[in-house]
Amino acid sequence: MKKIMVKELMVPLDRYATVPREATLREAVLALEKAQITLDPSQHKHRAILVLDESGQVVSKITMKNILVALESNYGQVDGMGVLERSGFSPDLIKDMLDDCVLWAEPLQFYCERAAQLKVGDFIQAPSEDEYIDENAALGEAVHQLILYPYHSLLVTSGDEVVGILRLSDVFTKICDVIKCG
Repeated sequence: MKKIMVKELMVPLDRYATVPREATLREAVLALEKAQITLDPSQHKHRAILVLDESGQVVSKITMKNILVALESNYGQVDGMGVLERSGFSPDLIKDMLDDCVLWAEPLQFYCERAAQLKVGDFIQAPSEDEYIDENAALGEAVHQLILYPYHSLLVTSGDEVVGILRLSDVFTKICDVIKCG
């Protein structure tokens, strides 16, 4: 069987949603929508936006979850948020957190207005080392990385430059296609 490489499954940078670091959150959402429109209907929709520096290099990735957290500034008041993201907790605890930290209490219009003011560069974080994968890595390595870490996509590199994004949905589709062919 032919060895499948990451570069065969990745979405190239020029076909993915990108914004400069100075963009507003609203502009990022619009860039995502614009990128979705250009997709072939058989392709999975993008679920993140890549953030570029002044020289056009990828410096971060914004996920749907990042957008929601950025819109509600009170998440900064939730003690132990990182631990909570990785562990199970009861529905009662979730409700108590909503009440105690006054999360998502404003009308939706408030968050829409906030998106027009928030700058992407104010809430992005540099990707961690385990969020990158080389374009010449084998599919098995990518699967392993996607299972071990909490990412739905990996930044694909060629040397020191990000050249695309490998999405869990594309990897899963490829594996299902191989399964179906027997």
